[in-house]
Amino acid sequence: MKLTKIFKHAVLASTMGAAAMLAGCHNATTVAESAPATINGMKAGGHEYILTVTRPNQLHIVDTETNQLVRTCDVPGVFGNGGIAMSPDGRIAYVMTNKWEDIYGFDITNCEIKFSAKQSYSNVQVKSFISMAVSADGKELYTVQNPVRKLTDRFETMEPRLAVFNTADGLNAKPARTFPVDRRITKIGSMQNGEVILGGGDLKAIDPKTGKVRMLKALQNWDRAPDKWVPPDAFAMHTMGEHVGEFIMPYFTIRWNGAPGDESKADFLWGHVRIDTKTGEVESIETVPFEFIVFNWVTDPNDKDILYGSFNQLSKHNVKTGETVKVQPMDHTYYNINMTGDGKTIYIGGTSSDISIHDAETLEKIGSIQLTGDMSTADLRLARLK
Repeated sequence: MKLTKIFKHAVLASTMGAAAMLAGCHNATTVAESAPATINGMKAGGHEYILTVTRPNQLHIVDTETNQLVRTCDVPGVFGNGGIAMSPDGRIAYVMTNKWEDIYGFDITNCEIKFSAKQSYSNVQVKSFISMAVSADGKELYTVQNPVRKLTDRFETMEPRLAVFNTADGLNAKPARTFPVDRRITKIGSMQNGEVILGGGDLKAIDPKTGKVRMLKALQNWDRAPDKWVPPDAFAMHTMGEHVGEFIMPYFTIRWNGAPGDESKADFLWGHVRIDTKTGEVESIETVPFEFIVFNWVTDPNDKDILYGSFNQLSKHNVKTGETVKVQPMDHTYYNINMTGDGKTIYIGGTSSDISIHDAETLEKIGSIQLTGDMSTADLRLARLK
């Protein structure tokens, strides 16, 4: 065989081999790209989980696809209010514990504690009543601290303050900054512009860099005629709305259509303040008749006019028309409600040891998740693991 032929055969073989290798690499890449992303065995890539806390003090993570409990983390300290705030990537769950004083940040994929903060110090006892939020970039954690100095003969009530923690400080973190805030603030939330929503008698926003406060929506200090309206009673129990990027606070009010106090002509109404955490747009409306007790509203992601609430009943309302669309009896009282990002499934928890699962269209019960202890006032938080 001539040298040129040998060379041609060698080149051809080499080219075919390279093509085969490239094809193999392409196939491997395709398989890798099609395989679902996982972190420590948990589906990621935006997969959704429901989180809550039960007594004696455990954080539970439920897969919304299978409605199975996938992980339980032991929380240090005594059970608090069961408050949870999620990092933007859905991986770190910050849990309020030890009678509303301490915070622990858990990696939900393996229960490893990545952050901790003990808010009380020296002779000062600090309580955070529900109020906890994480910044939109995940770099800061916020609480509203209510400090009391314990002296030998008395308790000295100190000024409430917003505490700003750096989440990168890890274990035994201390506040990087504090700013004075109003009393009676419970539920708080973070906006994309960096401000923190303060849910108290009125709804305000604070800049956690400077402490500057502005009014978002006056409630107890609104300027409506007192002979026509009763100042609202806000239900500031849990911070809802992560599935649609909003902060929503229900409230109750009375509209006097006759003389003040004449209940025969009055309208008893549910209202709400809803804040878009991306744009800062504020909506306030009173249309739903006060026929059902609810602790929270949760918005249908496919129709913002549709709200769901629960307590002794699960109810579905159109806030644009004021119509109660559907009502579903419950097995017992439930304090909390949340739903998946596609708007198909509702989860109802709190109070007892079971999470009730419902179809959002019909409100019919489609399942139940039994946990190890009662949830009491614990959050029911949606996390998207990225």
